[in-house]
Amino acid sequence: MTAWRVERCNLRRHTEELLPQLLAAAEEVLRRGAYILGPQLEQFEAEFAHMLGVKHVVGVASGTEALALTLVAVGVQAGDEVITSPFTAIPTIAAIVMVGARPVFVDIDPTTYTLNPEHLPQALTPRTRAIVPVHLFGYCAAMEPILEIARSAALPVIEDAAQAHGSRYHGRYAGTLGTAGCFSFYPTKNLGAYGDGGAVATNEDELAHRLRLLRNYGQISPYRCVISGYNSRLDELQAAFLRVKLPHLERWNQQRARIAELYRQLLDIPEVRHPLVPSDQQPNWHLYVIRAERRDELWQYLDEHGIQANVYYPIPAHLQPAYAALGYREGDFPEAESAACEVLALPMFPELSREEVELVAATIRRFYRRD
Repeated sequence: MTAWRVERCNLRRHTEELLPQLLAAAEEVLRRGAYILGPQLEQFEAEFAHMLGVKHVVGVASGTEALALTLVAVGVQAGDEVITSPFTAIPTIAAIVMVGARPVFVDIDPTTYTLNPEHLPQALTPRTRAIVPVHLFGYCAAMEPILEIARSAALPVIEDAAQAHGSRYHGRYAGTLGTAGCFSFYPTKNLGAYGDGGAVATNEDELAHRLRLLRNYGQISPYRCVISGYNSRLDELQAAFLRVKLPHLERWNQQRARIAELYRQLLDIPEVRHPLVPSDQQPNWHLYVIRAERRDELWQYLDEHGIQANVYYPIPAHLQPAYAALGYREGDFPEAESAACEVLALPMFPELSREEVELVAATIRRFYRRD
């Protein structure tokens, strides 16, 4: 196991700060003896909904299932088409395939790495049933034009906000702009649990009602199922942990923003292209992703010097072997393919020290012989 001088994400530091509160939350759940669909989940749903400014939050078992259940809830069926980005984590695509639908890809904007709405109209067909823009690395997709196109086609827009807890677009939180927003609470997220977890945010009463049925076998009351459902529930322990962490989310995001600015200052060299923040956005800096010349060589050099960087994502979804049957080929989405060859995520977590950022920057400058 590599002894990293700088880790990409150090969850131990993150936990240490809140350990007494986390242990107390776990003890409360254990002493109460309610572990599924209990008061911790109800309170977390209410608190997260209040923060986001939406009417409903429905906790589910993972971010992937948040997407899948929402697709089912809006009426997507086997054989339907769902438009999304080819430059995303595989769970986005897996959720679409889980419900029997066909992913249809639209190339990305090279600045934000999110779905480019200019290409969206050409992807619409009579079989299109939903659009899933992905808010990637903490950037929001261009929701205004996406929503305008969706309204003209009478299509629901389901935001993949798995990496966008606290990100804002025109002052509104990611996940609150479309029909529904889907969040992951995977441990490395800006708001992470200590295991899998997810949630759906929406202002639509009927959609929230259907999601609550779908996550619990379709039961309207014990042993009475009114629709065919699933087992996808955010458990009480994870909800309790998330309640402890939620009040700190904004502060953590501000710390990430300071780290991002420090990277920008210390790595002012031509071989590195920094993220460009659109004027209408406030990203949560889930990841700090540069575009680097000789990316793979730099990645290896950092590894050899004890710095843990990573590539999100080296193979776009349309070129993954698992989805070869969709019929896409290399060259179909040049911006996504170009990004996959150039992006590199530098260490980023709220407790990252200035000295660690300076070490990362100095190592990169040394690689490019800039010192």
